[in-house]
Amino acid sequence: MIAFLEGTLAEAWPTRAVIQCQGIGYELLIPVTTFDHLPKIGEKIRLLTHLVVREDAHTLYGFFSSGERDLFRLLLHHVSGVGPKTALSILAGSTPQAVRDAVATGDTTTLAKLKGLGKKTAERIVLELRDKLPALDSLAGGAPSERGSAHPPMSGNSQDALLALLALGYKSAEAQKALQGLDSSLPSGDLVREALRRLG
Repeated sequence: MIAFLEGTLAEAWPTRAVIQCQGIGYELLIPVTTFDHLPKIGEKIRLLTHLVVREDAHTLYGFFSSGERDLFRLLLHHVSGVGPKTALSILAGSTPQAVRDAVATGDTTTLAKLKGLGKKTAERIVLELRDKLPALDSLAGGAPSERGSAHPPMSGNSQDALLALLALGYKSAEAQKALQGLDSSLPSGDLVREALRRLG
């Protein structure tokens, strides 16, 4: 198992990064919360990792904090029907602490608002992680930056708009602030345009 990668950031996008380690470039899929903590291209970086092995691919996932990686692993290993893509969507739209709170209180409505989930998947998360609350409690610690960046879950359109803003070079915190209060039922393109007006 590869526990972490430490090297130079060679490439970066909102959902993936390439780290160069001793002449080899490792591509990692990342949540947007991790993207917000990446240094500039060419600078040193260390990301925690999780390797998913399948018949047709070996895929590395990278995380800024242990809380993000631990939640990713809990979702993969203990919630039926949740794969890596869905787990990353959950991390993109929420925080480990917010997910822990939703599970503890049985708040399926909040979880169902996350992109790619829906009511049935939200109910499975609450049901299948409820007995894992001690493990979820440990997620609340995380890295100092994670504790200070908690934000409420975002709807699917808002998450798409957030990704678009990140791709344009805005940081997660300022992009979320620009989207705050906008009607999440609007098409993602309209949300992006309104957010850009606020940021301008």
